[in-house]
Amino acid sequence: MRQNDNRPNSELPDFGSGSIAWRVLVLAQVVAVVLTVSRNPTLNQAAWSDLLMMTAFAQGIAVTSVIALKLVAPLLAPLRTATGMTIIFLLLIVISAAVCEFAIWALFEFQATAARWPEWHWSVLVRTLIVSAVIIFFVLRYFTVFHRAKMESEAQQRSRLEALQSRIRPHFMFNSLNSVASLIRSDPELAEKALQDLADLFRVLLADPRKMVPITAEGELARQYLDIEKLRLGDRLQVKWTASNVPRSAQVPSLTLQPLIENAVYHGIEPSFAGGTIDIQMWSENNELLNVMISNPLAEVTNQGQHRRGNQIAMKNVQERLTRHFGGKATLQYFEQLGNYHVKISMPIVRG
Repeated sequence: MRQNDNRPNSELPDFGSGSIAWRVLVLAQVVAVVLTVSRNPTLNQAAWSDLLMMTAFAQGIAVTSVIALKLVAPLLAPLRTATGMTIIFLLLIVISAAVCEFAIWALFEFQATAARWPEWHWSVLVRTLIVSAVIIFFVLRYFTVFHRAKMESEAQQRSRLEALQSRIRPHFMFNSLNSVASLIRSDPELAEKALQDLADLFRVLLADPRKMVPITAEGELARQYLDIEKLRLGDRLQVKWTASNVPRSAQVPSLTLQPLIENAVYHGIEPSFAGGTIDIQMWSENNELLNVMISNPLAEVTNQGQHRRGNQIAMKNVQERLTRHFGGKATLQYFEQLGNYHVKISMPIVRG
């Protein structure tokens, strides 16, 4: 599923953005330094004076270009990439020529030259245009390639998140539908509620995987999932919720709890004849860190290797989603202790 970009032409870099502005300013200073070094083999007083002059000239072009790009960026968005880049190239060439002409005029006004348009005027203008054209061409090429690579990276990340978010065990869907079907005649109201819960769950699965949702909404979705599972597991499935000092406005990645709780049901409760209790604890530390621990009894499964492998796949998927949202600030730990399997998540508290 492809998300819509706010800008009509997402292939064209946003030349009005701050990131491009500071890159242009830094590049202008680098050009000024390179030209100064090429013109002055030794670093003497004249070289420093030359550097100041080159800096003023290069930054004059850069600042004017940044302002112009900021103004024309909204007008370029609807255009095709080639057309937009051509207009930007010509605009920056005109700006380079205008700044060069202004600099020569300023030299005369400050009595640095004897004539308003000295003999070397055309030579300097032509050289400025040639150097500017070469630099502008490669800079625009860099921005285009960088923007395209960024778009591809975001698309891959979005696809990966969608794949991780849409991962739900097929047996859950079939078992849930079978459970609902068995209730249609005996308890129509309960069957209708179960269908509504199932619809809410799949609605979240189809939503934007990059979104953050309130912890209250995530908890409600997990309760709806558990209600569906309880239809077929009955009293074998018991749930204990504990929440301490958790801000209601705290935001978490969509579908953080449900996959872990599903994992606890699938590996801990379902294989056990007697069932057990899933313990869900949530608490905050210093109002900055949100902790979630999900515990389930260890069941005697016939294939321990498959059990552990399934757990590891689920943990890896959740860990990857947390990393994509929080980087290294979020952690996921899982361990066995006193006959129970525990999964603990710690993530920064992000308020909506």
